[in-house]
Amino acid sequence: MADLPDVPTLLDAAVAALGGSRREGQATMAGAVAEAVDKREHLVVQAGTGTGKSLAYLVPAVRHAMARESTVVVSTATIALQNQLIERDLPRLAGALAPMLPREPTFAVLKGRRNYLCRNRLQTAGEEAEDTELFDPRQLSSLGRQVARLHEWAEDTVTGDRDELVPGVSDLAWRQVSVAANECMGARICPFGQECFAEFAREATQGVDVVVTNHAMLSIDMSQGHHILPEHNTIMIDEAHELVDRATSVATGTLGERVVNAAAKRAARLVEPGVSERLAECADGLALMFTESPDGRLDHIDDALANAVAATRDAASACVTAIGPSPGELDPDGASDRRLALAALGEVHDTAVRVLESFEPALRDRTEVVWLTKAPGRQPALHVAPLGVGGLLREKLFGDRTVVLTSATLTLGGSFTALANQWGLGREVTREAAERAAAGRGPEPDGPRRAAVSGDAAGPRGADGPGRPDAGGPDGGAGGDDDEEGPHRAAGEPRWRALDVGSPFEHARRGILYVATHLPPPGRDGLAPAYLDEITELIEAADGRALGLFSSMRAAQQAAEELRERLDQPILCQGEDSTGQLVRRFAEDERSCLFGTLSLWQGVDVPGPSLSLVIVDRIPFPRPDDPLASARQRAVAAHGGNGFLSVAATHAALLLAQGTGRLLRSTEDRGVIAVLDPRLATARYGGFLRASLPPYWGTTDPAVARSALRRLAGQPEPAAG
Repeated sequence: MADLPDVPTLLDAAVAALGGSRREGQATMAGAVAEAVDKREHLVVQAGTGTGKSLAYLVPAVRHAMARESTVVVSTATIALQNQLIERDLPRLAGALAPMLPREPTFAVLKGRRNYLCRNRLQTAGEEAEDTELFDPRQLSSLGRQVARLHEWAEDTVTGDRDELVPGVSDLAWRQVSVAANECMGARICPFGQECFAEFAREATQGVDVVVTNHAMLSIDMSQGHHILPEHNTIMIDEAHELVDRATSVATGTLGERVVNAAAKRAARLVEPGVSERLAECADGLALMFTESPDGRLDHIDDALANAVAATRDAASACVTAIGPSPGELDPDGASDRRLALAALGEVHDTAVRVLESFEPALRDRTEVVWLTKAPGRQPALHVAPLGVGGLLREKLFGDRTVVLTSATLTLGGSFTALANQWGLGREVTREAAERAAAGRGPEPDGPRRAAVSGDAAGPRGADGPGRPDAGGPDGGAGGDDDEEGPHRAAGEPRWRALDVGSPFEHARRGILYVATHLPPPGRDGLAPAYLDEITELIEAADGRALGLFSSMRAAQQAAEELRERLDQPILCQGEDSTGQLVRRFAEDERSCLFGTLSLWQGVDVPGPSLSLVIVDRIPFPRPDDPLASARQRAVAAHGGNGFLSVAATHAALLLAQGTGRLLRSTEDRGVIAVLDPRLATARYGGFLRASLPPYWGTTDPAVARSALRRLAGQPEPAAG
């Protein structure tokens, strides 16, 4: 390492080459990342918008990779950031650092196999369109046209990456020409193994300095043992607030008529008709049981539904047995059929087993939750998901590598505790406490002290308890087994540090947090007239320029429809065009407004005068009937914690922080965040939620908010009286 310039020198050179200026938060973060990697410690870093956190972890990552001749993995949650890193940030950084290093840094991107066109599947695409009985003739005609286009594209593409296909195709069409990892027969057998796009992408990651992937791929690599990622001992996780949700999604199994029928159809090519027909009959049986069962979370399973699931499990197992062990050398078509069938049957069998086994422990001791969905226009299905993924992350992610987790939003209620526990890290241990424990001296007399913002920092007064989630059990906040051990935890448990490097934005001078305490609490029957009046007045004061973040699509559409009758500013609503196109139009037309729901809370980046007002209709708690959230709340409460604060309030705080973060996207931005839900100021948990937000200047006076918006829009104040 002594032969390479240190991280501060490399960072300064990169910033200068890229035309930027030195930022204290960025330099502090880069130094902390370098130290954590060098000392093999985990690091959690909150870096506010504008810090330049990508460079702050990429520079130490590149230096470490080149010094150790190893690979560093960077994982992101969104395609947008993944593309930004691989198409803009890393190429520019490599060019900037090359003159100071022995060679130019190298990098590659790796996505799931399903993202790449499979040449072998392409040969039969359209002949066996899955679930065609579910679609009307117009959809099937469109499918045929899309598959034909994919045949043409296959002759031109170099990467086979779905993201490079513009315009894109439907998910149904793409499924005809792609395979998941467990469906692939392997390059050795496949007749197109030497031309495989997925294999090319994987080979491109070998020996490079930085590999960029996503949280879903990382979760698959951890949980399913495919080992798709190259060998690595250091990983940077950006957008770390999304990690738990993505890992949970990967670990969620689905059992329904559609997936069971698809497995039966694949098995029918390889087994006697009676064997596969038995599985198809089980699909019908499940569908019948679903019609007689209520949707939502299932705390108990009745005998009829349990018998239907067990029959499906046994029928899938019988198909696997009938297929038998591999006969050795197979013709390519036979190998492909076998692999696809076994993958589908394995998914059905394993999910059925998980569903049945989830009900065996007593309710308070369960580790998985099962629920039934019966949405209009979709076939009913059973789902099974883990209550928490902290154990998986602790063992598979943090066990044998250095992990840096970063995001603009990691402290909830003023503390890192909530997310740290969800990741399986437990309570932060300072170096001093770890050294004392190693020397057998126990904790410091007055408890552990932290120089950085830590997992135990006191939150705001006025929240339930001491201002942080008081939880225990699966994915809770503080509490549980980790708290019993305190700072003198057993050897081998994850040791981590927390750091908040702040933000270059002057939140208190450039942003106003207005809470409409004069409004009634939000109801369940759409937006009340008083809410629509409030939104109207705010948008008139701002002359448009508003991003409306709503808790449901129903509320967003109601607001858009009614306000189009009242206002002359253009109102755009999510769902009326692609989100990307809507955001582009919103940014280009300064007087326009954009209304939408969840994806807009986290995905809008519009600096400048087009956005000076963010409206939040209500605190974004999970729905009371959300099966996973409600089960997690109950599990935390069963272990003595506060389920509401640990799950519902933490979820709301994370979304609020992300949503309100849409306002200031550059150091010149100014504006107002208007939260129409008065509970943010009046409820006991309001302090916890407000402490999760940047330090905006606060008011509950609507006249103050409207006056500020008029000044920003260059509008005169209304005449008195």
